[in-house]
Amino acid sequence: MKITDVHSFLVHPGAGKNLCFVKLDTDEGIQGWGECYTQSDRDLQVVAHVEQMKRYLIGRDPANIKHFTQMAYDDIVGRSGAMDFYSALSGLEQAMWDITGKSLGAPVHKLLGGACRSRIRVYANGWSDGAKTPEALADKAPQVIERGFTALKFDPIPGPWRTYVSKDVERQTVDNVRAVRQAVGPDIDILIEMHRRLAPMHATRIARSIEEYQPFWYEEPVLAENVDALAAVKREVNIPVVTGEELYTKFEFREVLEKQAADILNPDVCNVGGILELKEIAAMAEPYFVVISPHNYNSTTIGLAATLQCSTCIPNFLITEYFVNLESFGEAIAVNPFKVVDGYISVPDGPGLGMELDEEALGQYPYQPFPARSLRQYFEEGP
Repeated sequence: MKITDVHSFLVHPGAGKNLCFVKLDTDEGIQGWGECYTQSDRDLQVVAHVEQMKRYLIGRDPANIKHFTQMAYDDIVGRSGAMDFYSALSGLEQAMWDITGKSLGAPVHKLLGGACRSRIRVYANGWSDGAKTPEALADKAPQVIERGFTALKFDPIPGPWRTYVSKDVERQTVDNVRAVRQAVGPDIDILIEMHRRLAPMHATRIARSIEEYQPFWYEEPVLAENVDALAAVKREVNIPVVTGEELYTKFEFREVLEKQAADILNPDVCNVGGILELKEIAAMAEPYFVVISPHNYNSTTIGLAATLQCSTCIPNFLITEYFVNLESFGEAIAVNPFKVVDGYISVPDGPGLGMELDEEALGQYPYQPFPARSLRQYFEEGP
């Protein structure tokens, strides 16, 4: 079997960001789907990488997955990878797995060692859009629980992303966490997202102040690249520390593990290098007693399908991400959409990734550039 063509679909779901899907055609009529991670203002660049790699894929056997990803890193980009390249590569890698599974009549997880579990626990994200105050968050959080979720994540820090913040910002952050905990009660897991925003002194003070509210985790309190600073924060707080969504390939996770800088890793299958790379990172983490919670700021379709296929094979898997604000879009474009039941999604057992998209439906969501960000506040207030 040979790959005969590569297609990309950049679509606007109506919320969050544009999403990028890829489809590979073969000479045997089997098609494979993948999804590439995107960010606003960096989505067209991901598609450009897909188009550049297209000429290296056509004519290849889609089953030779590892050879292609290694060649792409070594020879196409000369070992000079970045988010845009790894996102494009990840989607193409997933599509190759999808084709391989379909050609063998088996789900991808059967080709990776088989399932360790039949369902995957998910936490809700994307539910707090527009809720910036304790009152607004306390109003929205119970609505998520009513939908069956037993865990939810949110960023409690008010205002623009800054490294150094005032004590008032610290107090408001703590107030927001308190409000959500009081709103959902003691049995729901609340996951705190910090988005790499803060200097260690702020991250440490906030963490100590919210410990009494028993957060499930404390995600990316400082820049992921500064592993020493991350390790320092981890030593000073009593909440499990997470990092990984901004780290790409196993090479960038090595130092985090060696310096014991995190309790949980959250690589994203749509930007880390693909399904096999995610599984290899999980294997690296296992002897360090570090668990894996795949990041998934992607659609609730192909990116989620790839995450499910890999997560079920990972012994040290913990939980994964589900964006509730993208759910209706996923239901509109998926031939067979996933369903969350009591906070879990069943692992697909159909061939390949177990998810198909409706191309005609995709055509109803054309790409739209997001509004330009205002830099006025940054200039007036300073970094």
